[in-house]
Amino acid sequence: MHNRNRQVGIFLALAVAVGVAIFQSPTRQHAHSSHDVVLVTHDSFVMSKELVADFEKTSGLKLTLIKAGDAGSLTNRLVLTKDAPIADAVFGIDNTFAGLAMSHKLIDGDLTPTDFGDACFNYDKAWFKNHQLQAPTTIAELALPQYRGLTVVENPNTSSTGLAFLAASVDKFGEAGWHKYWQSLKDNGIKVVDGWETAYYTEFSGSSGHGNYPIVLSYASSPADEIDAQGHSLTASILDGCFRQTEYAGVLLKAQNPENARTLINFLVSKKFQETFPTAMYMYPIDTSVPLPDSWTANTQLAAHTFGDKLDINTNRKMWLTQWSAIFE
Repeated sequence: MHNRNRQVGIFLALAVAVGVAIFQSPTRQHAHSSHDVVLVTHDSFVMSKELVADFEKTSGLKLTLIKAGDAGSLTNRLVLTKDAPIADAVFGIDNTFAGLAMSHKLIDGDLTPTDFGDACFNYDKAWFKNHQLQAPTTIAELALPQYRGLTVVENPNTSSTGLAFLAASVDKFGEAGWHKYWQSLKDNGIKVVDGWETAYYTEFSGSSGHGNYPIVLSYASSPADEIDAQGHSLTASILDGCFRQTEYAGVLLKAQNPENARTLINFLVSKKFQETFPTAMYMYPIDTSVPLPDSWTANTQLAAHTFGDKLDINTNRKMWLTQWSAIFE
């Protein structure tokens, strides 16, 4: 959901290989029992101890959770271990990487949608008020002189959030225009960091890190996490150029316990788990009948129109990333 340059392919391969070495042994050990189920997720996945206990009690299974980086790192790790999967099920492959997962035949059957959200820019309302500057309302305005050096984004080479916005920019500005747009952002002092957590919790001025950048690529739901004592959000979203991100769960092909994995996925789409998405992971539950918290209805809004999520990302990813990296190398 929320988590680099030219030699990124080599770097990723090395990083993923190291990650596999770290996680492979404990996963295989747990998966030997027919009463176990192992779930590998991205780093932003949250499942409370109470929910784990509830699942284990109702299913009779022992659940082991493994975190494996951002959605990009997670998917790449699964590609490298597809002949001997490190888990039974996966959560957190999103629609920027779903095509990669399916083309490499990682999933037994179909991916199951679990949650969704709009990747959009957020801004720190107090910063703009204190500096007597009107906040931007479109992503094109981020390249204007008055916003020089104010924006931080995630690198699309490994960050699913960053890749989502890259796809959105291709869709919004077209094949002839997106390069110029990114060049204008670079010339205007945009900061690029590895992943969402660094961008939002370290560099962004409007969250706990109190960084130096009042504009950040995040999610339209993020303002619900920045509420003051009066119930008002300290941040707001720019509902332009947003990407509708959908996350999925799936049974890994060649999993040791595929039926247990299906039982777990059924739990992830149950109302009991679905109602935790807004407060635990700040994503919308895929089950739209699940009521949203009051802080969401008061402070969040989905984009009326999204960009990039209908493009063939799997076919174009390598070309886009190569061209993007050439701008920022």
